[in-house]
Amino acid sequence: MLYSQLDGSYFVEFDDHQHRITAQENETLPAASLIDEQPEIDWFKRPYLINFLVEAHAAFDLLPETLFLTVNLIDRYCTKRILLEKYYQLAGCAALLIAAKYGDEKGRIPQIHQLEDICCGLYDAGLFTQMEWHVLETLDWVIGHPTVDFFSQLIVLEEGDDQVVTHMAAYLCEIALYHRDFVSTRPTVMARSSLDLARVILGRAEVKNEEDWDRMENATWIALLRHCQSPSPTLVRKYSTAGYSGVSQRLARFTAEQNAIAHRATGPAAPRAKIINRYMGNIYSTSQKGHNVLHVHDYPTPPITTYSNCWMGSQSLPRMPRLPPNDAICDRYYGFGTAS
Repeated sequence: MLYSQLDGSYFVEFDDHQHRITAQENETLPAASLIDEQPEIDWFKRPYLINFLVEAHAAFDLLPETLFLTVNLIDRYCTKRILLEKYYQLAGCAALLIAAKYGDEKGRIPQIHQLEDICCGLYDAGLFTQMEWHVLETLDWVIGHPTVDFFSQLIVLEEGDDQVVTHMAAYLCEIALYHRDFVSTRPTVMARSSLDLARVILGRAEVKNEEDWDRMENATWIALLRHCQSPSPTLVRKYSTAGYSGVSQRLARFTAEQNAIAHRATGPAAPRAKIINRYMGNIYSTSQKGHNVLHVHDYPTPPITTYSNCWMGSQSLPRMPRLPPNDAICDRYYGFGTAS
């Protein structure tokens, strides 16, 4: 059986390839616990990169799945290589470039000079190509990943959801990109959870009983509901347009109603609680970790460059020394090139 898409192409019935797709889904799922070990890339820095990627993705008018594949690539890369903070944006651009080449139309693929422009000239042109190669080599050229968008489309075709539900689910899935909680969540679980929550938010369905869910889906649904309280302003703007059915305003109304119900049920918050809530209201501040978790055995990623300013700040950073030619490679944490 074939499922027709709006653009005239077709999905082969999922059951025909379920084993292969499930295996690929598991093989390309990043481990958040390994990203925890990054000495410079804390989780609170992640929203800055995701905001940048969301805006770049929209500017180049890329396919929805390209954004999810981009984030999957950068997350998988961060499980295998130490990444300096000053190269975080460069790695994100390389992942976006790879994802666009993999699945988008040729005419929409970002050009190197365009990536230079959106990075405000922070990186030399050659660095984008070097980092692109470095990401591909690190991932053994395994690019394909069944994204949440792929599974969402299958479920929508099966369930007959309307466009507003589809847009709301996409909004929830992009909110999830900002948070550690969902880095290791399987796309199949995220697709089912986001669509079900979207139906509840829009009044299309009642909340399911716990027995209707497995443990992972239930945990994902609850985490999504919690994190959608304060989405990124970048996403709010993106999904406020008519092209996305204005779902960010619909979600804001839903959360306001839920908060009002909770407030009436519990009464006014104590003064101390108000103070705590004021300082904890920024959803960007996801969990952090201590430093010095790893003992770095070699030079970190990526290639040598001449600039000295970090993309998220203006502090001066030392230039990375050149690496002597040698074939020795140090375990999982080897640098860009070889080391003696």
